[in-house]
Amino acid sequence: MASGLFALLDDIATLMDDVAVMSKVAAKKTAGILGDDLAVNAEKASGFVSDRELPVLWAIMKGSLLNKIIILPVAFLLSAFYPPAIIVILIIGGLYLAYEGAEKIYEYLIPHPKEAHVSLVLELSEEEILALEKQKIKSAITTDFILSVEIVIIAMSTVVDKTLGTQIAVVSVIALIATVGVYGIVGLIVRMDEFGLKLIALNEQTDSFSDKVGNLLVGALPWFIRILGVVGTLALLLVSGGIFAHNIDFFHHLLESWPAIVKEFLIGLGVGILVMIPVMIFKKIRSKVKS
Repeated sequence: MASGLFALLDDIATLMDDVAVMSKVAAKKTAGILGDDLAVNAEKASGFVSDRELPVLWAIMKGSLLNKIIILPVAFLLSAFYPPAIIVILIIGGLYLAYEGAEKIYEYLIPHPKEAHVSLVLELSEEEILALEKQKIKSAITTDFILSVEIVIIAMSTVVDKTLGTQIAVVSVIALIATVGVYGIVGLIVRMDEFGLKLIALNEQTDSFSDKVGNLLVGALPWFIRILGVVGTLALLLVSGGIFAHNIDFFHHLLESWPAIVKEFLIGLGVGILVMIPVMIFKKIRSKVKS
């Protein structure tokens, strides 16, 4: 009886150790998308009046949790009954990530008029504020769903040859990090300027240490979000390039003598451009038809 109990505990310890190791591997592979997820959600959760930022962020986080609840069972079922589907979905997602990364670079190199940004101002009625909030929340949750699919599939690809129990544990850990961790950091980011203002108002002196730190935090917020955007864009291309290099023979043997990071970036960028061209043509045709 005692030996059976010890054997069970040993099996549990072995499983937990395997889960910990594989979770680290999965976290490294999904780090790029997590960085982009962080940048996107920090941008989407900003632009509200101060006392509405956290409620909006909480609503987006609940939507993100619901996304994971929908995605995880589907991913586990595919892994159990038709594992090749994981690779197919991974490559399709890689096309989307490559396109998104290439599009961001295109928008940076060739600026074009953007849609007017509607901010929430105090003059709006409560109904108008709630309507705009719902619109931004819906947009953020939709974006989160797409990124969540990629995070889950990439995490799943690292443990596709493991037991179902290990897969469920590892992917669930990554999904939890992708929700609680990302949105926790986003909450700190969007409140950075508010904390800076509180430091500035801490005393009546005009050039105190708290004033300097406060002004630094207030001024750093927009720059910090921009830096996250740049890092996220590079990460999108590296992650997508890595997906193609590891799952498609043509790309696997392409530029073999080049450093992996350069190879994956160029592959991601090249595929992204190839996807972006027909998408842009389609968008132009559609806009002409509408006009």
